[in-house]
Amino acid sequence: MSRTVLFRELGGPEVLRLEDTPAAEPGAGELRIRVEAIGVNRAEALFRSGNYIEAVRSFPARLGAEAAGVVEAVGPGVTGFTAGDPVSTVPAFSQNDYGVYAEQAVVPAAAVLHRPAGLGAVEGAAVWMPYLTAYGALVETSGLRPGDTVLINAASSSVGLAAIHVAERLGATPIALTRTGAKRDALLKEGAAVVVATDTEDVAAAVRAATGGRGADIVLDAVAGPGVRELAGLVAPGGTLLIYGALSGEPTPYPGIELGMPAVSMRTYLVFETTTDPDRLRRAAAFITAGLRGGAFRAIIADTYPLDAVVAAHTVLDRADHLGKLVLTT
Repeated sequence: MSRTVLFRELGGPEVLRLEDTPAAEPGAGELRIRVEAIGVNRAEALFRSGNYIEAVRSFPARLGAEAAGVVEAVGPGVTGFTAGDPVSTVPAFSQNDYGVYAEQAVVPAAAVLHRPAGLGAVEGAAVWMPYLTAYGALVETSGLRPGDTVLINAASSSVGLAAIHVAERLGATPIALTRTGAKRDALLKEGAAVVVATDTEDVAAAVRAATGGRGADIVLDAVAGPGVRELAGLVAPGGTLLIYGALSGEPTPYPGIELGMPAVSMRTYLVFETTTDPDRLRRAAAFITAGLRGGAFRAIIADTYPLDAVVAAHTVLDRADHLGKLVLTT
């Protein structure tokens, strides 16, 4: 048996339950992993509450796509993995089909990476989703180059912090947006060139001042909603506004017309664009692994919780006032 987090209705953290489920055998193209640590992500809170881009198909439902552990069993047709290998899973599948909030998890082998030497389970459950999202959005999709400026909102999230690190590693200038000044020093320490507190500062004026009036080459937006009007106005000519999240929960307008049709690209991005494309995933894994080995990239852990404290972890996740990643341990 495996202790597994399930939910039987949509709602807040309180709907999550830890239940015993039978250990499953991996099918063709699958692995079974003994899970040691689990990354807690915004997508899981949205899926749990019924606000994700994909609806829950049936109950009881599972959660989670990012975990670290050890291979226990290999399904037919799988090569490159053997029992005992330390691995991490990456978000490359629907939570309707698989879930890793459990002591044991069956997952597609295509969504599993070998864990670099020296990377522990907690760190291995906390680095891939943030850095794959940041790398895929900034490098593969937006073509980030040395000398570019990147404007990052929700900068204290795990993806925001990874985006700061990726931009800095590539010789770009990261500007961080955060609601208050409470995390200013921490964001500067992580590599942000400028930190703007959106609740108390004039964002447009601060960004214009930081970029010599030009604006940012890339804006990485986790919030969406009406705020895209201001963000789109801060994109440099020929630049890109990339929306990868919808934390506002509000409708998102297309502001190009009302801004006078500037030479700005606006598109959405999902990490699946990187994780489900073998070539992109290979490039991303190589880039991130090199950054981890060299010390430019690292897991930033806000807190860890035992699996049976999943409700508490999701309560903190919903408050969204932490810096970095929440991790569950089994």
